[in-house]
Amino acid sequence: MKTFLKLVVLMPALCFAQEDEMMDDGVVAPDAVEYVEDVFSSTRVINGHSTEMLEKNVMEFRVEHRFGDIAGTNGGVQQMFGLDNSSDIRLAFEYGITDNINVGLGRSKGNGTPYRSLIDGFAKYRFLRQKTGGMPISMALLGTASFTYMKASSDISLVSAFPNWQHRFAYSAQLNISKKFGKWFSLNLSPTLVHRNYVASDDQNTLFALGGATRFAITKSVGIVVEYYHVFDDPNLRPTNTNSLGVAVEFETFGHNFTINFTNSTGFGETQFIPHTYSDWLQGQFRLGFTIGRKFSF
Repeated sequence: MKTFLKLVVLMPALCFAQEDEMMDDGVVAPDAVEYVEDVFSSTRVINGHSTEMLEKNVMEFRVEHRFGDIAGTNGGVQQMFGLDNSSDIRLAFEYGITDNINVGLGRSKGNGTPYRSLIDGFAKYRFLRQKTGGMPISMALLGTASFTYMKASSDISLVSAFPNWQHRFAYSAQLNISKKFGKWFSLNLSPTLVHRNYVASDDQNTLFALGGATRFAITKSVGIVVEYYHVFDDPNLRPTNTNSLGVAVEFETFGHNFTINFTNSTGFGETQFIPHTYSDWLQGQFRLGFTIGRKFSF
């Protein structure tokens, strides 16, 4: 009987102690910040950036590859639907200085329209992050630069003649705005300004483009992505240029992100695929590509 009375007296204390322990072991406090995770699965959508970031002290090694045209005059079965040709390849290292500041450096072969031997770099700062029951969107600022060290052409009428070394540079500035709706759908908008120091007489140094992308999550590790960039240029000056359109399937595994994409763009980076896309999907001028990202923690 005495034992029973002791249990009755101690029961409330035991219950409160258990509740406190549950709070310490992972129950989110009412005033805790809960960020929305995986708005997109990678720091990139297909060609362009997303608002996703590498965490602090995480480095990612990226391999990006583009094959030749699947169809059209340069594709078909004789070219194994583009697999016999390589339009471009890029290797890059990117690093999270903080959870909201990332930098990166890469090198790409270039597709010759008009540049080869390209080095690119970027810095990205996320200043807003979507929260559950709070901030409804994520926003990130991106600045990129590219430099070509290809041998200058002796034909002064070509852009690749490079009269001055500054003519080898191009730059872009971008604002990424994203939102995740529920568990399965995400949207990203990317107003972008591109400036090239040296262009042909029938081209524009500065271009404005608006990018849009969506992600549909099929499972927690598989998603379908669509990305489009519309360039607001002068069609009289740039009649052969087209807008970049891509579709991709992405897979997330432990430490890896793998993306298989189809796009009419041949180059990588905002200073390349925005001003230098010339292929037309309707003529079969799109190509298979893939991206592999491997993360390392320090």
